[in-house]
Amino acid sequence: MESIECTRGCQSSSEIIEGLVKDDFTPSKLGTKEYWDDAYQRELQAFKDIGDVGEIWFGEESMDRVLRWMEKEEIPEDAAILDIGTGNGVLLVELAKSGYTNLTGIDYSAASVKLARSILQTEDFSNVEVKEVDFLSCSGELSGFDVCIDKGTFDAISLNPENTEEGKACYIQSLREALKEEGLFVITSCNWTKEQLLQMFSQGFDFVKELPTPRFQFGGKTGNSVTAIIFKRLH
Repeated sequence: MESIECTRGCQSSSEIIEGLVKDDFTPSKLGTKEYWDDAYQRELQAFKDIGDVGEIWFGEESMDRVLRWMEKEEIPEDAAILDIGTGNGVLLVELAKSGYTNLTGIDYSAASVKLARSILQTEDFSNVEVKEVDFLSCSGELSGFDVCIDKGTFDAISLNPENTEEGKACYIQSLREALKEEGLFVITSCNWTKEQLLQMFSQGFDFVKELPTPRFQFGGKTGNSVTAIIFKRLH
């Protein structure tokens, strides 16, 4: 695979993108900032008008799955946790309700940040930090996290009509920078299989486990509707 020049300021080298798999996804507006700005502006207005928090990406079960794993693994309540692409911030609310006290959410949509802050304030969790940050900026602004959680953000990056490979490479570098050594990364995806995620995150991360997700049968074959994987950051 050719080396990609990273115009967002992250390292450009074959080392960063080695192992990334080619995909045949059709570019989609779901991969654009404009789409999410519009979507969260509508959700922000709906929350102001009728108190509707908006869509829960992958449903409540996707949040419960992560929370059950964290409880089983006895993740400390003061662990530094980053929600990548926080959206409406509902995952942060559930983490706070579960007793976690060192929470940060980021999103590149200003409307998303306003919505998440509004919902957290309504739930009396205004101490949770939510910041407007483009995770692909590779700026080194985020660091020192024990756990990073992604529920659909990497999927959206994969659908971006422009610079998809660059975006995935920047994402992986930013994730390395954000996590402490041996920090844990929890990713839920509906676009990528376990095998593809293992290949893409093979540089600098170790597979820990796969979380059970709903299975379906079609045409005599069995598969998963979503994939949830735990990785550990290596040295």
